[in-house]
Amino acid sequence: MDDAPIPPLRRQIAITPLRAAGTAGLLFLLYFFLWPVPIRPVPWEAPSNPGYTGVFAANERLSAMDTVSVLGERGPESIAVDAMGRLYFATASGWIVRSDSLGANAERWANTGGRPLGMAFDANGTLWVADAVKGLVSVSASGAVLVMATEAGGRPIRYADDLDVAADGHVYFTDASTAFYPPHFDALQASILEVIEHRGTGRVLEYDPGTGRSAVIADGLVFPNGIAITHDGSGLLVNEMGNYRVLRIERDGVARGAITAVVTDLPGFPDNLTRGQDGRYWIALVSPRNGLADWMSDKPMLRKMLLRLPKAVRPGPVHYGHVIAIDSSWRVVADLQDPSGRLESLTHALETPGTLWLGSLSAPFAARLPWPQSSSTAAAARDSQP
Repeated sequence: MDDAPIPPLRRQIAITPLRAAGTAGLLFLLYFFLWPVPIRPVPWEAPSNPGYTGVFAANERLSAMDTVSVLGERGPESIAVDAMGRLYFATASGWIVRSDSLGANAERWANTGGRPLGMAFDANGTLWVADAVKGLVSVSASGAVLVMATEAGGRPIRYADDLDVAADGHVYFTDASTAFYPPHFDALQASILEVIEHRGTGRVLEYDPGTGRSAVIADGLVFPNGIAITHDGSGLLVNEMGNYRVLRIERDGVARGAITAVVTDLPGFPDNLTRGQDGRYWIALVSPRNGLADWMSDKPMLRKMLLRLPKAVRPGPVHYGHVIAIDSSWRVVADLQDPSGRLESLTHALETPGTLWLGSLSAPFAARLPWPQSSSTAAAARDSQP
């Protein structure tokens, strides 16, 4: 009796679940290996990660910050200050919120109609805005908004990110990605895709207000983000987020466009960059580096597969407050951290006399910190260098 054949119906019932499991497994593999993703990643070699050691040793110097209202708007990604000391916050809704020099009495001042990011004033009191949707925008003292540039080098400006204005009125700004950009992707998603792909589609541009034309200063960068003209005016400092470094780019002469890496192997993704006082430059690190992402730098197929995972399980930004200051010799002279990440996605640090103002890509407020905190802060940072 034990050797009797299985009746056809029972055999079918037994085999069907196996076939179903096999089919499901095959479909899963086909999805995991073949489903289209928006990137065409290339191999690269991630630089060493110092982690929170040495000059970047973990601390809580940033945790003493207090919040600043932006009237319920979200994402005061960058901050500018005018000649009267008033503060301007670029928010996700397109509104530029203005407050007094203490961060109080805020008002919705002007709306670009896009996503304003980096901002800076020129000598005439015009506010220049890198708008990720609109391009290069100017805002007059009365709040009138004009789009000034939408292309450079015969190609559209896709993701205007940060800017600075030279003494001669020329505006230098970054076009962070010409492959991934709002409104097709939100600002954060576009930056992640550009960094994961790592083809380097970002550019550094120069706008001449005399001619109304924009020129390409540098190309082939992996999400160039923050930009600042050097204190002596001879060059540009640019945060190349995707390679964890700061570049110096020459502005003029036969060396125009020449690139030198001046700060490398940062422990996080550098976002905005601003000129500070006493020869300092401030750099906001929007998130710590991710070990898995670095490990996959030379494995483009795995990076494509990563995007096929549900968003909930993919590596993503970590809320960890971190800003540093460097001097004209490119040494780190201040390092301020808040491990709690209370100001999520910290993107910006602007130094005014006695205060460091802090911006965010997504938080519903900005923040401020008394600066310097003590006479020993900068010395302690310098002394901790190897």
